[in-house]
Amino acid sequence: MEHPGFYDRAGPFALEAIAAAVEAELGPGVDGKLMLTDLRPLGEAGPGELSFIDNRKYVDALGSTRAGACLVAPALLARVPASTAVLISKAPYRSFAKALHVFYPEAMRPKAAAFAAGADGGTLVHPSARIEAGAVIEPGAVVGREAHIGRGTTIAAGAVIGYRVMIGRDGYVGAGSTVTHALVGDRVVIHAGVRIGQDGFGFAMSPRGHLKVPQVGRVVIQDDVEIGANTTIDRGALRDTIIGEGTKIDNLVQIGHNVVIGRHCVIVAQVGIAGSAELGDFVVMGGHSGVAGHIKVGTGAQIAGSAHVIDELPAGAKEAIFHVRVFPVAGEGTIVGLRERGELKGKLVGKQILFHRAEVDKFFGVRP
Repeated sequence: MEHPGFYDRAGPFALEAIAAAVEAELGPGVDGKLMLTDLRPLGEAGPGELSFIDNRKYVDALGSTRAGACLVAPALLARVPASTAVLISKAPYRSFAKALHVFYPEAMRPKAAAFAAGADGGTLVHPSARIEAGAVIEPGAVVGREAHIGRGTTIAAGAVIGYRVMIGRDGYVGAGSTVTHALVGDRVVIHAGVRIGQDGFGFAMSPRGHLKVPQVGRVVIQDDVEIGANTTIDRGALRDTIIGEGTKIDNLVQIGHNVVIGRHCVIVAQVGIAGSAELGDFVVMGGHSGVAGHIKVGTGAQIAGSAHVIDELPAGAKEAIFHVRVFPVAGEGTIVGLRERGELKGKLVGKQILFHRAEVDKFFGVRP
């Protein structure tokens, strides 16, 4: 059965009405009467849907989009396919945020349980929730309207399961945790204090102030995932935040909106994964490491503790950071001593130490 979604969508709206609401202009020859029903990312949008581009990294996706209309800056007009109507904006991301407000007016006030305290006789489990035989709802747990709890799953004391959330079978949701805007598979363990499905950190920033971008995506957690205490997983902006089958996540991890984590990954405490990053299968991230937004980490890559990935990392790669001591040496640039690995010569330029790539590869035993 297809999930009915977590938000009521307004519309459809004519393109000219959207343009007026989002501070955009109709492109040359565009039919302002064209009706649009929803908003989607470039790669997923269809003929009746609006998309946007605000990052040149996605220019190739713009060239192949099937979107009915797209918000673009003037510099990218020539890249828009002939089949896609153009809305010209000086700030496409800000305009897209405004469009989300138009199509999803309730998204700024998301539902948790979606029923009032004291309603339906004061019960904490809404009558419309489906609780399969063998599921256990401990005292003080809240199960929202139209939620679904699978057989053999325990919802611990004080946990909140939100409106239309689906929790699979033989799982566990720990005390004081909250799960909203999420679809959760079987045998998933969610420890105490976890927060799943809250707003992603999305703002269209400008000198006029920072406009909040409604987050209308979901969190999808596949089977056999374990999530440590006080970890936070934000729901997607448009697409889903996804945690792949068998992945194990330690305590105090932050996972941003639109992140996709592959199967059987291991993510240790205090890791931060920024929005729209993608991790392949069997990726390992050591404690206090991080991945920048919109970065892809290949299958089997290993990221050492405290390392921060800011560029694409290929499959099987190893990324590390080492504590260093710096010793200036006249005429030889700078020698950097790395623990238990001897010394590596580099050149001090301003506040940065530059190394020759071949020497670094040789030092760390990386084959060409």
